[in-house]
Amino acid sequence: MSRELVNEICAAQPGAEWSDPWGGGHDCWKIGGKSFAVTGATNGLVSVKTDSAETARFLIETGVAERAAYLHASWVALPLDSAPDELAHRIRHSYRLVRGALPKKTQATLPPL
Repeated sequence: MSRELVNEICAAQPGAEWSDPWGGGHDCWKIGGKSFAVTGATNGLVSVKTDSAETARFLIETGVAERAAYLHASWVALPLDSAPDELAHRIRHSYRLVRGALPKKTQATLPPL
């Protein structure tokens, strides 16, 4: 899976916005101002949120992902060459988790799912 495909999946999420907040070529995808996927500039990984630190530990222990640098323990980093369906699932799940945690007022301003 390529960085371009990851960006396509992220861009397809309703209301998703791209930024490079740290400069240097990072791809940071946000919904309602909150990140749901971050691709490093050079490391070949995309970081996504999981529903809990326990789920993240499970994914790390089973070799699906690794610890996401600089992010909460509920985030994991997946290689860009992960199975396309697994990566798409994790990105979409991260998006839904982050969107669902936004204040109701913010959610009301977003495009429908």
